[in-house]
Amino acid sequence: MSASGVLRIGTRGSALAIWQARWVRDALQRQHPDLAIQLEIIKTTGDKILDSPLSLIGDKGLFTREIEQALLRKDIDLAVHSLKDLPTELPAGLVLGAVTEREDVRDVFIPHPRARHRRLADLEAGSVLATGSLRRRAQLLAMGRSFSVVDIRGNLNTRMRRLEESTWAGMILARAGVVRLGWEEKVGETIDPNVMLPAVGQGALGIEIRGDDARTREQIAVLEHVPTRQATTAERALLHRLEGGCQVPLGTLARFEDGDGKRGRLVLDGLVATLEGDRVVRGSASGSPGDAEHIGTNLAEQLLSDGADEILRHIRAGS
Repeated sequence: MSASGVLRIGTRGSALAIWQARWVRDALQRQHPDLAIQLEIIKTTGDKILDSPLSLIGDKGLFTREIEQALLRKDIDLAVHSLKDLPTELPAGLVLGAVTEREDVRDVFIPHPRARHRRLADLEAGSVLATGSLRRRAQLLAMGRSFSVVDIRGNLNTRMRRLEESTWAGMILARAGVVRLGWEEKVGETIDPNVMLPAVGQGALGIEIRGDDARTREQIAVLEHVPTRQATTAERALLHRLEGGCQVPLGTLARFEDGDGKRGRLVLDGLVATLEGDRVVRGSASGSPGDAEHIGTNLAEQLLSDGADEILRHIRAGS
């Protein structure tokens, strides 16, 4: 907390990022009504470079690095991230102080506003779909529908505008962000995770703080949602074991088999695919929620032995 007694929240400047930061601010304000809170908008590398696919400019810290630097300089007291953007290895001195309750984890198909089709199954072979994610691209191509996939960058407002101006059939986005911005009516289809596994941590917010900041850690404790923490810990452990120096078409989802994060087993599904979706390695692992990290690592080892190792070697070699 600053010398003035104000809790400063660092965030990116997109409409979605500001919505998320305000949501955190309001949740904290309800629990700490006398706490003064202000938002600090910080532009990240991923926000500045919009003319290249993410896979060509690297994936580690694209949307977090500048915010983390501000946190280490003590210009801000906490950072609000979409958890799927937060690397599994944090800079020395920083920790994941809280993980919020997860929203809908699924992806959605947003059809062109003038199109008659509303579902992926309705599209003709060769239809053009837009996404900025290698994970989505690979799974779309793996459907065997001869889709043509184009890259799209920018915040959600920019993507919506580009879709309207295009001749594309539609685009794929995370449902959580679309709903948070009040655009649910634009959704043509919410895609079942059995068809398209989401990204690591999709739908959850990660609150990053300095490890030695006990006061802020105590203040944000009200945001922590244990089942989401357990589920995303398994997913992030999977990513950590598989991660290399480039983007990887990797999808995963952890779920509780009885729907209760405090009981039952944690089940983790995952896949690694080639960039063109012509080969997909899938697997599943389960165990006690308290062993979430172990479950993620185990599934990673299983996927590697089943062929993901070869896929990742080709991707990292630029094949």
